[in-house]
Amino acid sequence: MTSNANNKKRVVISYHNLSPELQIELRKKYPLGFTESMIRIEKGPGDFFYAVVFETDEVNYLVKIDVKVDGGNQQEEEEDKEFYDEDDIKGADDLADGDSDDE
Repeated sequence: MTSNANNKKRVVISYHNLSPELQIELRKKYPLGFTESMIRIEKGPGDFFYAVVFETDEVNYLVKIDVKVDGGNQQEEEEDKEFYDEDDIKGADDLADGDSDDE
């Protein structure tokens, strides 16, 4: 015998596409935010999204949550590109010249 939970419609939807009423209900379910409840859904090689589970009486939702990836690494890479120029460190010659004067 199948349960009512197995007969529910299953929907994958973006948070922004939920009705305002469902957004309110979702926020009530996750009053402290989604961070601890998010799951990573793999769509294919290198393609994924984050989502939370949200159930109503009629529908089981998998709600896509927009996650901003920290761009700190990209900024560091740009700074490294500015500092390293074709395997040479800017200012390395000045440092080497300064060391030889001390000897």
